[in-house]
Amino acid sequence: QVQLVESGGGLVLTGGSRRLSCVASGRNLDKYAMGWFRRAPGKEREFVAAIRWHGGVVRYKESVRGRFTISANNANNTVALQMNHLKPEDTAVYYCAACQTIAKMYVNVEADYWGEGTQVTVSS
Repeated sequence: QVQLVESGGGLVLTGGSRRLSCVASGRNLDKYAMGWFRRAPGKEREFVAAIRWHGGVVRYKESVRGRFTISANNANNTVALQMNHLKPEDTAVYYCAACQTIAKMYVNVEADYWGEGTQVTVSS
């Protein structure tokens, strides 16, 4: 079992920045890739970004590439999503996720474990 707790959501103006954090706990965390997803009102869940704990493989949704950066800190089991140049269309509930394969997250928009989510609202 893996437990995930997100923090850092809130209200931000267009063009602003926000940093989301996810603390992971449980057994064999290094066997999992970590990712961020989002769901906007009335829309389907979207993959945002994913990373391996020890780096080497990083994936981004095309529309956030260059604006968002995912990072993983093995020392404190934290995964962060730094979001810059935010746009109103980035408004969504953001979920931290853990999955044994990045492909499952990136291709299938699925994961093995999910956090409760944190709301990010970008106001124009």
